[in-house]
Parts: sequence; structure tokens; C-alpha cells
Amino acid sequence: MRGATAVAAAAIVGDKAVAASPATSPAGLDDSCLGDRFWIWTHAEGVYERDYGLPKTSRMTPVEGAVYLGVRNLLFIRYKGSPPMPFDPYAIAFRPMKRVIWSLVGASGQTQEAEREHVLQLAERFPNIVGFVMDDYFHRDGTGSLSVEQLGELRQRLRIAGRKRDLYVVLYDHQLDLPVQAHLEYCDKVTFWTWQAGNLKDLEASFERFEKVAPRQGKLLGCYLWDFGGKRPMPLDLMRKQCELGRQWLEQGRIEGMIFLASNVCDLELETVEWTRQWIADVEGKAAHPMRRHGVGSR
Repeated sequence: MRGATAVAAAAIVGDKAVAASPATSPAGLDDSCLGDRFWIWTHAEGVYERDYGLPKTSRMTPVEGAVYLGVRNLLFIRYKGSPPMPFDPYAIAFRPMKRVIWSLVGASGQTQEAEREHVLQLAERFPNIVGFVMDDYFHRDGTGSLSVEQLGELRQRLRIAGRKRDLYVVLYDHQLDLPVQAHLEYCDKVTFWTWQAGNLKDLEASFERFEKVAPRQGKLLGCYLWDFGGKRPMPLDLMRKQCELGRQWLEQGRIEGMIFLASNVCDLELETVEWTRQWIADVEGKAAHPMRRHGVGSR
């Protein structure tokens, strides 16, 4: 099944994807159209069960979710210890994807040295792993799952096989007042999320605040397909708002990408999933603003 899914992914994504293999590198891939800037947030299949008020348990794998949504880049985040190490079967399944970002800090801020070491080693073998993400990284006092010193040491290890990998971190709208700058100094990209769907009415204002918190880092807009904070369906008008604002900001160069969360709801027949799927198909070929180099340089 996983092999068939990988073949299907390559066929559906078509010539816009670059199927990464141990002999190829994603360096220099074209980012000229909006579809190149779309990502799907993924976990191992079934991990949500019926959490967050979801109506049933998803059986969709990460690659199936990407294919279904029509997205060719994915983030893979470990969730409550799933999947168990080693992660090689997932890395193999992800070879048809254009770009992959793997968690070094998983859901709920969980991380361990052995896991981080394993993921860094995977990136040596799978060149389409172009970066790493730290999920739920910040605590209520602004400290992180790693100390600033640990983060600095980790940062030194992100040049792998002669090529630098970017470090991404999650930041929520309700964390904008926290003293997070010391940690952000070691991050190349920040993904911005609005946990409570009701707060999307203020997305323009909160995003302006976010830009001031992380002025030098590349930015990606996180778009929930389900109101996880409210444990209910995402209202379609709010789904439309975050997508249209994301498109506008992509075209203006204010963000580098949009992330749709998550693969684990894509087979639940949600109205927002079907609307977003069609929206992606309609806009993915349109021109994107040239991507500027952001980040923390040679730190």
C-alpha cells in the first residue's frame, strides 16, 4: 500500500514535483508558482483518534493526505511517540515529495536526544529533507523545549552533506507577548498559527504583530482545516479568509509559504477540506513573489 501510494503521489503531482532520491538534491528547485509554496502538516496515520471533537478516526497516511489535497511539500511531526523509531519507512515513502521538513521537537514540545540524532542522520540519506521543525516549542513563560544553549549547539549541526538545512519553529498568536526572541535568533523560519478559530477575525492585526516579533525570519502561515482549539468544524468563511489572506501575502512576499493542517483530517469529508482542495487546484499555478533569503545567516 505504501509503495502504491508513493507511485500515485508522483503521478498526481506530475512534472511539477522533483522526486528526491539518494542521488538527487532539492537545491535550486523552482518556487515560481504558488503551488510550490504550499505545504501539508502531517502525522502518522490515526494518531488523533477522536481527539479535538473530531467525528471519527482518520486512516490517511501523510503521503495520501498530500496527494488528496494536491500539495507536494510536507512537514512530518512526531505525535505522542508515534511513529516509533526508526523512521526510515516514512522517509522512504516521502521520496516522491518535493520537500520534507521533519520534526526535531514533536507535538506537545516532546523531544529527546536520540530522536534528534536519528532525524539528522536521516537527512544525510534523504536529500529532500530540507529542514527541521520544532512544534509546540514555547512554554508559557517564553522558555523552550530546549535551552538557548542547546538550541545554539543544535544549530551548528544543520549543515548536512555540505548543504545547510533550515530550522523552523511554531509560534501561536497567543504567544506573541512572550519573551521568545533569544530562541528565535537561532531559527530561520517561523510558522504562525491561530489556535482559536474565532481569533481569525483579527488575523491581519495579529500577523502585523508577528512581523514585529520575528522581523528577520522567513514566515509561513499555518491554516487549520479544523478548529482544534474550539473542538469543532472550522467555519468555511474563516477557512476562506485565511486562504485568501495567505495568497495575498504570498504574492506580496510577506510570507514564504502556507501550511494546511492536517493530513489526519483529510479523509473525514469536512467541508473545509473539500473547499481548500478545490482552492489549491484553482490557484496553485499562479505566479508567486520571488522568495527572499531570510534567517540567521551562518549562525
